[in-house]
Amino acid sequence: MKIAVVGTGYVGLVTGTCFAETGNHVTCVDIDVKKVERMQRGEIPIYEPHLDVLFERNIKQGRLSFTTDLAEGIKDASVIFLALPTPPGEDGSADLKYVLQVAEQLGQLITSYKVIVNKSTVPVGTAEKVRNVVAKNCKSDFDVVSNPEFLREGFAVDDFMKPDRVVIGTNSERARELMSELYAPFVRQGNPIFFMDERSSELTKYAANAFLAMKITFMNEIGNLCEKVGANVDAVRIGIGSDDRIGKRFLFAGIGYGGSCFPKDVQALDKIAEDAGYDFRILQSVMSVNEKQKLVLIDKISAHFKNELHGKKAAIWGLAFKPDTDDIREAPALYMIDALLKAGVSVAAYDPEAMENVRKSLGDKITFGHDPYETLEGADFLIIATEWSVFRTPEFDRMQTLMKQPLIFDGRNLYDLQRIKEKGFTYYSIGRDVVTP
Repeated sequence: MKIAVVGTGYVGLVTGTCFAETGNHVTCVDIDVKKVERMQRGEIPIYEPHLDVLFERNIKQGRLSFTTDLAEGIKDASVIFLALPTPPGEDGSADLKYVLQVAEQLGQLITSYKVIVNKSTVPVGTAEKVRNVVAKNCKSDFDVVSNPEFLREGFAVDDFMKPDRVVIGTNSERARELMSELYAPFVRQGNPIFFMDERSSELTKYAANAFLAMKITFMNEIGNLCEKVGANVDAVRIGIGSDDRIGKRFLFAGIGYGGSCFPKDVQALDKIAEDAGYDFRILQSVMSVNEKQKLVLIDKISAHFKNELHGKKAAIWGLAFKPDTDDIREAPALYMIDALLKAGVSVAAYDPEAMENVRKSLGDKITFGHDPYETLEGADFLIIATEWSVFRTPEFDRMQTLMKQPLIFDGRNLYDLQRIKEKGFTYYSIGRDVVTP
């Protein structure tokens, strides 16, 4: 099948590459000339484990190509995926400007039946808006389908190639048959394709992300309570995670969620509810708690130093919002860096993949280490903000020789309390006792 993917951000590039991997011919379209030129040379513009192998292979074998020309990109395509940015507006709603601009162009370009698929996360009713915009100028038959993505950064290739489920919103039998054929290679093990109406499909994506954000936030609240009552959040997590009704995933207490999806999707769902006249109070609580949780370690640091932070040096391990990605959008580390700089603290940071993105944002406001240990030289304390595997078994003796004092503020609960005590560190974490040597 011939496919066009409009937009080569995170979702678009993973979508296009994975469809090419199953034998389809995919043309990815983007208005960023330099980015397209890089991809045409075989340079992948994002970091995502295993994506580079598929990307290079499918370019080499002629199934994956790139262009800035929308007309060229969609000319022979049976299915056109829209994987365009839907950034939050000032009121929290998703901005459909880019989606509707492309829809306007498609209406003028389509000359034979196409299925136009909203892959971006979009508000309820977007399929109808796209359909109306395309129809203004289009003289050919077409269908608009909702097909939300459920990709986890760091696991996106596996999630796409072996999805738990595929959600497709359409009332068109013709579009349903085409989408069934397209996704058949990905569900051979029997995982379901759920067909539903477009509005339910659009809401499904928001509901899924908001529920997971709520689950994370609930555990962060439990962690904060554990500190007040002398309980251990790790024990509580194990105790409730064994209940099949709750499950073990998304139960790790920490310093809040970030990334490109959860923050904006929770905000957008609250706006959808507001526009519908419904007060979605639990979502408002989730957003409020998450904002405070991103700075919970700063409160611990301030208390430890009795609010005398000026002139101190902080080392930070982890800048991405989660491991196995270079995505720094809404990353808790950035919120903490901002607070530390305002308090007169100098910051040295290390992240395996995200340093260049932070450098573009912060310039020389902080320094960067070539490895984790370089950041510790002369540091008064260490903050762990992202649970990269490389941070899980560090050389504690070496750390002690580099730091002014053995002091760690861990936002991801990486270390066993007894072991860290034996290593001679003062150790603050989330939802657990403070360790002193």
